[in-house]
Amino acid sequence: QVQLVESGGGLVQPGGSLRLSCAASGTIVSINTMAWYRQAPGKQRELVAAITSGGSTNYADSAKGRFTISRDAAKHTVYLQMNSLKPEDTTVYYCQMLTPLRTYWGQGTQVTVSS
Repeated sequence: QVQLVESGGGLVQPGGSLRLSCAASGTIVSINTMAWYRQAPGKQRELVAAITSGGSTNYADSAKGRFTISRDAAKHTVYLQMNSLKPEDTTVYYCQMLTPLRTYWGQGTQVTVSS
């Protein structure tokens, strides 16, 4: 079993930055992909960015050039550095860990971009 705990969300002005963190604990398989998703009310959850255990990354078009995903393998933590934030980035962000056997989700952290 794996637990994912997100942190770092909050209120920021347009153009500002936030860094989300997701710490994994429990029985962690070394080969996994960690990702950030977001879900606005009434919409499907969408991929923001993902990073494999080998360090390969993938970004949604809306995140390219503004967001950077990274991971600290020793700390079992994944980060999402979000710059140049826009009001349309406002929503709940979820951390995901994808392993060969299961998919795990965090509880979500709210990001609000508003002046």
